[in-house]
Amino acid sequence: MSAVGAAQLAATIGPALAMIALQMQLSEVAGLARTNIALTNQVLTTIRHEQWAELTALVASIDRAVDRAREIKSVPTSLWNSVAGTEPALRKQRDLYRLNVSDHIRQIRHNTQGRRVYLGTNAEAILFDAHALLSSLKAWTGYQALHAARARAAGADDLDEACLVEVIARDTRTALDSALSEVTSLVEALTRELRIIVELPGRGTLPLSGKRKDSTAVRQTSAGLLEAIQPLANALRPPAPPLEVLDAVCAPESLDLEPYLRVLRWFLDDGETLRVLGFPDQPEASDPLSSILNGAMGKLAAARDKAPAKTLVAVTDRRIITAKTNTFLEQGEIRQEIPIERVRYVRAATSRDKSSRSAIDLITRDENIRWHFQVDIENTQVDTLAAVLAESMTIPDIEREELQRRSHAAIGAGSKGEIVGTTSTEPTGSEATTGIAE
Repeated sequence: MSAVGAAQLAATIGPALAMIALQMQLSEVAGLARTNIALTNQVLTTIRHEQWAELTALVASIDRAVDRAREIKSVPTSLWNSVAGTEPALRKQRDLYRLNVSDHIRQIRHNTQGRRVYLGTNAEAILFDAHALLSSLKAWTGYQALHAARARAAGADDLDEACLVEVIARDTRTALDSALSEVTSLVEALTRELRIIVELPGRGTLPLSGKRKDSTAVRQTSAGLLEAIQPLANALRPPAPPLEVLDAVCAPESLDLEPYLRVLRWFLDDGETLRVLGFPDQPEASDPLSSILNGAMGKLAAARDKAPAKTLVAVTDRRIITAKTNTFLEQGEIRQEIPIERVRYVRAATSRDKSSRSAIDLITRDENIRWHFQVDIENTQVDTLAAVLAESMTIPDIEREELQRRSHAAIGAGSKGEIVGTTSTEPTGSEATTGIAE
C-alpha cells in the first residue's frame, strides 16, 4: 500500500472510530439524564424556573438536531446551521452547573462540622444542579457529535478535518469523565446522608430546611428526596449490599445489632470491609490520674454495667470508627475515625472473675484510649476485638528514627535519666494482660 493510500485509510478509520466513541459518550450521558428525569416533576420545577427553561430549550434543540441527523445518517449544512450558533450558550450552561456542583463538593469536603446541615438545607439545590449538569452535558455531547460528523464529512477531502474528529472525541471524553466524577461524588454524598436519615431508628434531627424540624417531617422529606435521586445514584454507583451480622462481635448478648448495621452500611466506602464490632463504655484517656482512679471506680463500674453500652467501635480494614451509641442511632453521627495505620500498640487486660471488667488499651500516633467492657461480655470476645486491632500495630520508620534521634541527643547532652519517648501504663488490680503486643 502506498503512503498516500495509508494516509487515506487512516483518515477514514480514525474519524469513524472517533464517531463511534462520541456516539457511546452521548448514549452514556443521555441514559443518566433519562434516569434522573423524575426530578423534573417532583423537585426541580419549584426552583430556578428561568434557568431551567433556558437549559431545556437548548437541550431540546440539540436533541431534535441529533434525532434528524440519525434519521438521515448525515448532518447537512442547513441542519448544522440551525445549532452551530448555540456553542457559547451550551458552554455557559455546562460551566455554570459544573461550578455549582464543584461549590457543593467544596462545601461538603471542607466544612466537615456543618456538612450534614449543608446537605440538608441545600438538598433541593443539589438535586437541581446535579440534574442540570447532566442535561447540559448531554446537550454539549450531542453538539460535539454533530460537529464531529460535519468534520468527518469534510475529512474526505481535508486531512485536517479528519484529525479534528479525533480531537473532538478526545476532548469531549475528558470533559465528560471529569464532570461525571464530580456529579457522582456529589450525588453519593447526598444519597448517603438521606439513606442514613431514613434508616435511623431514633429521632431524626436533620432539618432539611429552616422550618422542617419535626422528626417525622424530616424522615418523610428525606424519603421523598431519596426516592427521586436514588435511580440516578444507583446508575452512577450501585449501592453496597446490606451488612450481615458478624461472627466477631464484642457486645452484650442482649444487644440488637441490626439497627447499628443498617446505619453503619452507609458510612463504609467502596470496597471497605467491616471486620469486628465492639460496644464498650465511654473511653477513658490513659493518664496517671485515671490509672489511680481505675481501682476505686471498679465497684461503681460494675453497677453501671446494667445500663446499655455507651460506645460503638467498628473496625474495618481501613479505619476504626467510634460513636456514642445513642447519637449514632438518633442522628447518624460518628465521633471519631482513626486510620488503622496510626495504631501503634494494643493491649487487652481481661478480667479474672465476673466482678471486674475487661479493658482494651489502644495507643495511636496521637492519643491513648482505654475501653472498658461490661462484665457479661466474655473475655474471648474482648480478645477477638483486641486481636483484630493488633493486626494494624506498626511504628513507621520515620517515627522510630525520630525517637532514636531524640533519645541519643538526650544521652549525648548528659541527661540524667530523662529519655524522651513514650510510656505505657501496665494494668493494675485484677487485670491480667493477654499477651497481645507484648
